Amino acid sequence: MASLFSLLLLFLTISPPFSFSSASLNTLRKGSSLSVEDKDSFLISPDGTFSAGFYPVGKNAFCFAIWFNDPSCTGYGNCTLVWMANRDVPVNGKRSEFSLLKTGNLVLTDAGRSPPVWATDTTSLSLLSLNLQDNGNLVLNDTEGAIIWQSFDTPTDTLLPLQLFTKETRLVSSRSRSNFSTGFYKFYFDNDNVIRLLYDGPEISSVFWPDPGALPWEENRSTYNSSRIAILDSLGYFAATDNFTFHSADYGQRLQRRLTLDYDGNLRLYSRGEGNSNSWVVSWELSSQPCTVHGVCGPNSVCSYSRISGKMCSCIPGFKMVDYTDWSRGCEPEFNISCSTTESTFLKLRHVEFYGYDFGFYPNTTFDDCKNKCLQRCDCKGFQFKFVKHDHPSDLPYCFAKTLLLNGQRQSSFEGDLYLKVPVTSNYSDHSWPTVSELLHTCPHNVIRQLERKYVVDHGVWRVQFLLWFAIGVGVFEIFGIIFVLLFVVRNQQNRGATTQGYLQAATGFKRFTYTELKKATRNFKEEIGRGAGGIVYRGKLSDDRIAAIKLLSEAHQGEAEFLAEVSTIGKLNHMNLIDMWGYCADQKHRLLVYEYMERGSLAENLSCKELDWKRRFEIALGTAKGLAYLHEECLEWILHCDVKPQNILLDSRYQPKVSDFGLSRLVSRDNESNGGNSGFSKLRGTRGYMAPEWIFNQPITSKVDVYSYGTVVLEMVTGKSPAMDVQEVDSTTYNVEQKRLVAWVREKKSGAGEKESWVKEIIDPIMGNDYDINRLEILAEVALQCVEEDKDARPTMGQVLELILRDYEKNS
Repeated sequence: MASLFSLLLLFLTISPPFSFSSASLNTLRKGSSLSVEDKDSFLISPDGTFSAGFYPVGKNAFCFAIWFNDPSCTGYGNCTLVWMANRDVPVNGKRSEFSLLKTGNLVLTDAGRSPPVWATDTTSLSLLSLNLQDNGNLVLNDTEGAIIWQSFDTPTDTLLPLQLFTKETRLVSSRSRSNFSTGFYKFYFDNDNVIRLLYDGPEISSVFWPDPGALPWEENRSTYNSSRIAILDSLGYFAATDNFTFHSADYGQRLQRRLTLDYDGNLRLYSRGEGNSNSWVVSWELSSQPCTVHGVCGPNSVCSYSRISGKMCSCIPGFKMVDYTDWSRGCEPEFNISCSTTESTFLKLRHVEFYGYDFGFYPNTTFDDCKNKCLQRCDCKGFQFKFVKHDHPSDLPYCFAKTLLLNGQRQSSFEGDLYLKVPVTSNYSDHSWPTVSELLHTCPHNVIRQLERKYVVDHGVWRVQFLLWFAIGVGVFEIFGIIFVLLFVVRNQQNRGATTQGYLQAATGFKRFTYTELKKATRNFKEEIGRGAGGIVYRGKLSDDRIAAIKLLSEAHQGEAEFLAEVSTIGKLNHMNLIDMWGYCADQKHRLLVYEYMERGSLAENLSCKELDWKRRFEIALGTAKGLAYLHEECLEWILHCDVKPQNILLDSRYQPKVSDFGLSRLVSRDNESNGGNSGFSKLRGTRGYMAPEWIFNQPITSKVDVYSYGTVVLEMVTGKSPAMDVQEVDSTTYNVEQKRLVAWVREKKSGAGEKESWVKEIIDPIMGNDYDINRLEILAEVALQCVEEDKDARPTMGQVLELILRDYEKNS
């Protein structure tokens, strides 16, 4: 044992020293660090409103960020971010640290390597401390209280109340809703002292607000105040030195607020009341017409907008999408244009406008002259022809010849047309694109892969390696001795475990796999097909050539006996609308479940596809109800799913639904259910937007939580609108934006409908077109509204839901 002690002492002696101390309240002291591997290592503002720490942005990829703790911000990945230090250079999930060095420099290191990926470049000999304040500002102070550095000076995409916005700062949007890296839109003070919005794309840049075609004073802006300062107060009033001001719709109330430049290029003010259940609502936005934002649909594409369908992108006739996962890349032509004037013609696109990029504009010209000017240039893509109002007896015709087709819009109010240059032999027409963009709802051909960081071990210099190997050699003989002693115990445990697994396999009919088998089947967990709070799902090929979905559970703290007991219960379930479990793995700390593979993926992946017509949606709602009713009412031990959502409803090759991810949800005895429910859940379960009120208000949990979630899913299938995203309507007279939850929106449509026409027509997903059975969809909507009653006792059981659907189904068949 003396040798083992010397080995440990030698290892500690040659290991590089590092400093770490967990954050206490809201302060990080000089010489201390926050570690990415410690989930409890973060700063909290004194009033608990904000936190600062490592935030996951991908697989093994983290950014140091500040976020709101509410609403429902119970864990990583679902918080409202307000600032990021390293949005474009995420760090590894191992050995990365955020440190306040003794030199006074605040640094972020990636996997222990140097140089740091981010630093404040500050120095100070006095004692320093880093504090997260109640206003969301991360401040580095010296002993005298002077500010050495603060996050308010370097905003990302969000401005908080009382945070000064100056000529030295700018807001830059994120790349997308889930990609937090630098996007294409910038909000900033320009050199003429006017605050502007810029689209800064990969190839072109253009200012689109205020109206670039107007002079600043025509937009009530002033260029004569060079101080260039703006501020948002806590009551909802924003003012800038160029005379740009606005009030929020809820001005005067004491609410949480944030002004965010969203990834779609629109500037929005969000407000939120106190309380964990309150969500953010838009209390002001810059533009109610999203198609006025430049670059929103990419080159050679057109943006259209309606209150029912929302914003839609579509390629112009003769063009196809460059990347089916990213509209910002726009469309590319399916034809080649000749420079010969006799081999080209023009296709008229009514009410279509492409802003800017004219090689010339010609006032008071004829249509034929405009046409010839475009034919004579090989780089002319088409021309805009419209009549412009002047102080003249009649409007004057203008010709705008285009070298690029960017910032396209289609709106019936636009009094002009685009003439697209196409080959004479083409048969395109203005009717070849749909009113609701097919391309927008096309099923994705490519999967957007999550950002991933690989951890590379730094082996150090050769001298350290030599000392380590020498020390290991000294202790290897003692280790062999310990191994021999343990072999006998391990073999006995394996024999006992093998006997137990033999009984389990015989009883349940499914197999216990080893971790090595499943690692081989998934090719080292290479092809990810889904993920959730419970773990990651991979596609795998078993030894008998069956294709399987293999779920690697993220929480491996459950004891093996408890895990096997619950697996045996779930494995006995047998219903055509429940996913089949083929096996499991309980190998040391690894816990995996092996399911049948579903060819069509999840309902969430298919909701935006035209192939999912009204008949299939009805059958999916019916099949899902059958599966949940079986779980709730026909099993020996009733099972609460606790996370019913489109991602957990899988579809086979014939679009038949199977409820999945119910493996270890919750087993409930019949006595417990009949006595009013279970109040012993240790934490919230489910997904925001689909969770029943009982979870939020800490009420007893019964099977009615699944009924509520099911009703929300059905409403999403009927309307095409996600409950996680607010339904937005604009008052055409005041342009005030009201944010309404999906359920409230549907109920309002129902209460405001007339007697002659079905109210369901007001909410139906436009992708279904006009070919649907209004009676069947009305059945689903009516049943769904019963399921989402706030009072759980007012909701039907899943068995009653099934009866309601089947009764009306048979009556209308």
